[in-house]
Amino acid sequence: MGGISRRYFCGLAAGLASIPADFSSNSAAAASARTVRLGDGTLVPALGQGSWHLGQMRHPIEAEEEAMRVGISLGLTLIDTAEAYGDGLAEEMIGRVITGQRDHVFIVSKVLPSHADPAGIRRACEGSLGRLGTDHLDLYLLHWRDGIRDLSPVVSTFEELKAAGRIRRWGVSNFRVGDMEDLLRVPAGDRCAINQVEYSLANRHIERDLLPWCLQHKLPIMAYSPLGGDGSGLLRNAGLANVAATKGVPPSAVALAWTMRSGIAVSIPESGSVEHVKQNAAALGLELSEQDLEALDRAFPA
Repeated sequence: MGGISRRYFCGLAAGLASIPADFSSNSAAAASARTVRLGDGTLVPALGQGSWHLGQMRHPIEAEEEAMRVGISLGLTLIDTAEAYGDGLAEEMIGRVITGQRDHVFIVSKVLPSHADPAGIRRACEGSLGRLGTDHLDLYLLHWRDGIRDLSPVVSTFEELKAAGRIRRWGVSNFRVGDMEDLLRVPAGDRCAINQVEYSLANRHIERDLLPWCLQHKLPIMAYSPLGGDGSGLLRNAGLANVAATKGVPPSAVALAWTMRSGIAVSIPESGSVEHVKQNAAALGLELSEQDLEALDRAFPA
């Protein structure tokens, strides 16, 4: 690994969370065992489901909804969304999926920086709650900073929403080290639960500075686009395919297990099909050896 050695990485991570060594593949039991501990002690699944393009006719809506339901049944009960995804269409789709099983899922949504004044945050939160058909969010994130100079109003409004029971905890997304340092200087800024950032074998930039910072400050991350995103070619990489073949799992499972290897990262792949969700869920029971990690380092240099 460039920028941060694997020994240093794993040593820091061990202080925040540990990953049990024995899992049952493709099962809710495996998901419950493979978790990430948030700062308030809450354990969340290390593998969840994203929704960036869902509910927007990329696939048949019925197929996307069924895929998410299957994911929930396999233990992928953390679901990430945002008011910006399809201008609320993703939240509406998720609202239909979680009807009757709200207590079994952990819902994450995000507010746009253009709405990040106190009144705007409150309106955005109520809008997300309405589309999702729930009375609270388990985690509410500032989608990105985008030039917001003073983070105090954002934090204080998040804290007000938490006190009112509309959100359980809050965090940020796409924050760099400087942004995180600014956040910690704000009253109650240290109550940030997570930083959601892009992270995959194809994009390891956070290993240079942000990931070591988060490890040192015991702040979990949430990895979006963990399979590289559209056009990355990650899943067609020969080195990844070789590791997957030796493990007897799909390449996506190896790529996801790699993002979760530290015990402090939640991975949120998006999928619109039952087949892909099942392939992703295979990561729950997968342990990567030192030899596997070295092979992946060679295939995807940091």
